[in-house]
Amino acid sequence: MKNPFKKFRIDSLFFRSFSIFIVAVLACIAWASYRISSNELAKTSSHYQQLLLDELNNEITTRLVTIEQISLSTSRDNELITFLRDRQDEYDRHRRSVSVERALANLTYSIPIIQGIDLYMERPLRGDANSYIQFRGLGDLTKQEWAEALDKNDFAWSREHEIPSFQGDVPVLSFARKIVEEDKYLGVLVIHVKAKEIQKLLAGHSAPVNRMMIDTLGQQTVKTGRVPEHAELSPWINVKTDQSGYVHIRGDQELGNSLLVYSKLRDSHWMLVEITPWSEIIDGSFRLALVIGVIGVIAILLVLLLTLYLSRQFTKPIKQLVTAMRQYFVGGGNNGSGGHPVDLPDDYENEFGYLFAGYRKQMEQIEELYRSLQRRYEQQRKAEIEALQANINPHFLYNMLDQLNWMAIEAGQDELSRILELMGRMFRIGLSNGNSFITIGEELEHIRCYLEIQQLRWQAGGGGELDYAIEAPFSVQELFLPKLTLQPFVENAIVHGFNGRSRGKVGIRLEEHPDLLVITIDDDGAGLQQAVHRERKRRTGGYGIRNVKERIAGYFEGAYGVELTEREEGGTRVVITLPKLLEPPVPPLGEPLEPGPAA
Repeated sequence: MKNPFKKFRIDSLFFRSFSIFIVAVLACIAWASYRISSNELAKTSSHYQQLLLDELNNEITTRLVTIEQISLSTSRDNELITFLRDRQDEYDRHRRSVSVERALANLTYSIPIIQGIDLYMERPLRGDANSYIQFRGLGDLTKQEWAEALDKNDFAWSREHEIPSFQGDVPVLSFARKIVEEDKYLGVLVIHVKAKEIQKLLAGHSAPVNRMMIDTLGQQTVKTGRVPEHAELSPWINVKTDQSGYVHIRGDQELGNSLLVYSKLRDSHWMLVEITPWSEIIDGSFRLALVIGVIGVIAILLVLLLTLYLSRQFTKPIKQLVTAMRQYFVGGGNNGSGGHPVDLPDDYENEFGYLFAGYRKQMEQIEELYRSLQRRYEQQRKAEIEALQANINPHFLYNMLDQLNWMAIEAGQDELSRILELMGRMFRIGLSNGNSFITIGEELEHIRCYLEIQQLRWQAGGGGELDYAIEAPFSVQELFLPKLTLQPFVENAIVHGFNGRSRGKVGIRLEEHPDLLVITIDDDGAGLQQAVHRERKRRTGGYGIRNVKERIAGYFEGAYGVELTEREEGGTRVVITLPKLLEPPVPPLGEPLEPGPAA
């Protein structure tokens, strides 16, 4: 994916980047404020709800414990126990029933929370069906929902249920206690507590709330508000605990997303639970986030206007510079075909001022360079014309050598004819159609021609003997090198190293490496010191070797060049290091053209 800073306009990127950044920062602030405030509100709400539930739990527990104590004291009343023994005649039994009924009625009247009292016994007496006190048979116990719990305990509380009365069905909580005397089961005393009174205590003085009271078995006893009838709390609350707490419920099918706060007092049989929808808790947080969002939107608009202004101020000089560059290069410059310079402002004193000044200076240098190139172009055209005219001279000399060769053959001068033939080959290779690079095979042919001429010269001059050996693998001969690289060193060995001698030997070895071509030229001549001494006396030589070094340095960069050393066995060793060229390189810019043979 391409870098957008390299593709789109700077003013657009500047404006969009700041916009996206501000929106992202605002979103993060709103989200963080929403999360933090909602969590803090949940903690604060749960704390105060726990305190309130603990207070309500203490009050409700006190009321219900009072009912239990009244039930206990009533179940031990002698008049009641004597009545339940059923050992008196019918008159006494009727008299005692009236007394028991009056005592139980007094409890009902004196304690408003009590709705009524039922006494389960053997052979119950018939009474008023609308009375708060009812005598019932033990056989009716099985019809009550708390009967099963009473089988395992001496007392038990029931869930909220309805009992008939002269006012209609009334919701109550029932507390049942067995009446036992000397291990003899006499009956059951059931006190009905008004469920509305408990609900009033459970609701407290706060706004409509969703609360419920559950027993030690986790069963819902009383509820107020919108609480599911059979809410299962065991996944979140341990009903056996003696501690209060709260939990955040997420995504439950019955309770939904809500905050559940519970209160459990030590040595209490009941737990109070309050369920608050999470939306009510975070409503304040949402309003806070909304306010921050509105303020943020206004801030974004202001920042965007400021960003737009700044982006235009930043990009205006850049646009001016880009326009000037486009006008210059598209129009061809001041000396081109229709280019018109654009005046850049000179009142900037910051980085843009330096940029404009640098651009003006660069344009001046480009104009000067353009004029210099025009002058060089004119000079090059003139040199090319002169080079084409000079092609006549090499062609004339080559033809003259060919005519002299035929004259030597006709005169019977075989050695002279051979020398002229070899010189023609050397001359042809030296011209090489004006190319600066030739193959190693052509270079070796050139050096063989030169050495053979020298052999003929030595033999004609007094019977001297010149030996040479060339080691060059066939694969190496296909590579390229600058032409006339070897001839100056071989010539230097013969002219200076073998001066005044009748014998001499030259060895040429070419080695191919992965990226290099190493050429070694050995001779058994006088060596470097003597050769240098003779050169100074004769004031000749050295130009060809220097020319080769300069050409190698001009063509190539790196660890390439020429190294001359003394051989231990006498003579000179030349090591030429060149790059391995599979094809001739492109000539450097400005290299003078070499004249080729005329057509």
